[in-house]
This record gives sequence, structure tokens and C-alpha cells, in this order.
Amino acid sequence: EVQLVESGGGLVQPGGSLRLACAASGGTFSAAGMSWVRKAPGKGFEWVSSIYPSGSASYAESVKDRFTSSRDNAKSTLSLQMNSLTPEDTAVYFCPKLGTLPGSQGTQVTVSS
Repeated sequence: EVQLVESGGGLVQPGGSLRLACAASGGTFSAAGMSWVRKAPGKGFEWVSSIYPSGSASYAESVKDRFTSSRDNAKSTLSLQMNSLTPEDTAVYFCPKLGTLPGSQGTQVTVSS
């Protein structure tokens, strides 16, 4: 089973950027579809992006053209480059396998002036 650890979150001003990372261990990462989801305070999980073994990705409309997902199968890592951040992007971000709920701690992103 793949173990996942997210990192890279923090406090950033509106309009700023952050790059999140997800490190995977165990399992067959290179063959796994992965995703980024987020959970804002008082809300449920929101899908952000999916990234497939080939590296192709899809995005929620709310982040399209601002966020970019990528993966390095050789290093078993995912990245989420987030640009033009707004307060609405404030959430805990997770990187579960595609179609599963998060089981990791996630990383907090706070967008505030």
C-alpha cells in the first residue's frame, strides 16, 4: 500500500505562489493515478486535480489555469504548483490515490494578507 506525505504548505499573501510536494513510498506509484484534494474549514473534501501515470492531468474549474500538477515516477513524488492564490484556496491539501479518500495528514495552505 502506498504511504503518502504532503509538504510545502504555509502562509502566503493573496496573489502569491506555493509549491506543494507529495512523497510516496511502498506500492506501485508509477502505475497509480493520483489526485490532489483539499478541505477548507467547515467544508467537505474538494477535488483539485487528477494526474495519471502518463503525467497528463485534469483540474477543477476553480483552479484551472492557476494550478499545475506534475509527477516524477522515478522519485515517486507529486508536485502541485499553485499560482495567483486567493483566500478561497485556504485549506488542508492532500494527495490520495485517485478515487480514494485521504488517509494522510495533509499540508495546510493559508492565503491571507
